[in-house]
Amino acid sequence: MKKILTVVGARPQFVKAAVLSRLIRSEEWSKNITELLLHTGQHYDSNMSEVFFDELQIPEPDIRLKIGGTSHGGMTGHMLIEIEKVLVSEKPDLVVVYGDTNSTIAGALAASKLLIPVVHIEAGLRSFNKNMPEEQNRILTDHLSSLLFCPSQVAVSNLEKEGLIGGVHMVGDIMYDATLYYKDKIRQDGSYIKSRFSNNLLHNLSNGFFLATIHRAENTDSKERLSDIVKAFELIDEQIVLPLHPRTKKRMEEMSLTFPRNVNIIDPIGYLEMVWLEMNSVAIITDSGGVQKEAYFLEKPCITLRDETEWIETVSSGWNRLVGADLNKILEACQNLETPSTQIELYGDGRAGFRILKHLV
Repeated sequence: MKKILTVVGARPQFVKAAVLSRLIRSEEWSKNITELLLHTGQHYDSNMSEVFFDELQIPEPDIRLKIGGTSHGGMTGHMLIEIEKVLVSEKPDLVVVYGDTNSTIAGALAASKLLIPVVHIEAGLRSFNKNMPEEQNRILTDHLSSLLFCPSQVAVSNLEKEGLIGGVHMVGDIMYDATLYYKDKIRQDGSYIKSRFSNNLLHNLSNGFFLATIHRAENTDSKERLSDIVKAFELIDEQIVLPLHPRTKKRMEEMSLTFPRNVNIIDPIGYLEMVWLEMNSVAIITDSGGVQKEAYFLEKPCITLRDETEWIETVSSGWNRLVGADLNKILEACQNLETPSTQIELYGDGRAGFRILKHLV
């Protein structure tokens, strides 16, 4: 039986890990593989972390490090020290990491130093902007990994250009597995999800709304960019729902900025509530990589508040428009929503988790 250690720490990783953890514990796979789940604590707020474990039915983490809220270097260094202790104690056969966070690179580096094979799920993504901490983490993690599971053929090609060929597998996007699974659950029990929102909010949304998320440093750390985004929101006729990320809230206060009245601010929400809002929105405005994909999976127009994206397939297929923080581009995109007449299969068929486990076993 293979023993794997899964390292997670941020919201998108909880969603992806939910797919694999559920399969590992199923009758089909539990006789071949066992999992230890390590939560670094990178997202430590209950609205950013615990609610995901509860509603996605992810097993309670076996190890909690409670590391978060410091600088990139401090956080990554502290994680590296503590993850190494766990690896020495538990001696897993493989270490599984997801995506591109500080938790990802810390887990990969700790395992690689101890010669434990690293499995990178969501490998091969590139925005080609090395100023982004996420881009640095992606590149380094890919080059440390023994098994690289790619969500698209573009990701495979990116790895080939960097000389990474062995151990590379195109399996599809594990987030598509999650979206399909939880979308069905929401449809079966949509009234319960709907009840999680206030009646006042639901009344404001009754005639259609845009869903927005803002959290990336490139937008929240620049007063010019954040001000232009806020101004664009003010000029949009539709109601906007904005689950407010703690970092964005802090920066808004520091910069003395306020959102206009058509922006309905709500606390960070769980995954099921987020998917419900995505399913019921007119369009999505975001700087999140994961939300860009969910918009595509749910066939919603997406307007991305970034100058580049690692999910270039969503742009080339016509489902996503890159507008940066340009006020005029944001308004034009919101006023001229277009979606392709058909949706092509960019990220597999929703069975990435099965393919990954077959390779691991």
